[in-house]
Amino acid sequence: MPRYEYRCRSCGDTFELNRPMAQSADPASCPAGHDDTVKLLSTVAVGGVAGAPAPRGGGGGGCCGGGCCG
Repeated sequence: MPRYEYRCRSCGDTFELNRPMAQSADPASCPAGHDDTVKLLSTVAVGGVAGAPAPRGGGGGGCCGGGCCG
């Protein structure tokens, strides 16, 4: 089940709720009981195994997709 992050406008507390995607826009009360909350845009953490070597090979980046730009 997805986890959503909210911030209470009344007390400034930030909290998380696990809820179905269909309920992601539903109102959420903060742990202190305030109803004036806003859902935050959360970042997604994607990573590999700690200590594993980085993948090798192409892929580069930049404006030319890995090519030389002058």
